[in-house]
Amino acid sequence: MVSRSDRDTVTGGAVVLVGVLLLGLAFAIGGKSTDSGDGTILKARFNRADGISVGSPVRLSGTVIGRVVEQGLDDRYRALLTLQVRKDLQLTSDTAAVIYTDGLLGAKFVELKPGGDDRMLKSGAEIEYTQDAVVIEDLLDMIIQQGRAKRGYLDKPLPSTTN
Repeated sequence: MVSRSDRDTVTGGAVVLVGVLLLGLAFAIGGKSTDSGDGTILKARFNRADGISVGSPVRLSGTVIGRVVEQGLDDRYRALLTLQVRKDLQLTSDTAAVIYTDGLLGAKFVELKPGGDDRMLKSGAEIEYTQDAVVIEDLLDMIIQQGRAKRGYLDKPLPSTTN
């Protein structure tokens, strides 16, 4: 007859083994890229690129079409992102790049919004129209300041709720 502690030990070992296998599978699948390494290289300058890093996705109509491959600063200390997108895509020269958040507190990504120009972007070209990331803390601070201003407490401390 098998004791309860032996059964618990075997069950625990099986759970750990399955966890290790799943973790290994996740790393194996996550490490592979569908890109062949070549693609169209585009540059985009932003005043703020909060939350964007090398490897962040580049999307078009919600579909991942590339990645951020390099991040740096230009001579005016603006964020300069280098994007690598699929080679088969033809993006117009008036394409815009916008930094969005995936949900309220999700990861940031670069969304490309093609325009209507007849000319196409060539590899190495710069996207001229960009929109910076919205930082949730700045947005909340602005809402609080507007609320305080409407109540007349902008330069005064808030009244105490205790007597």
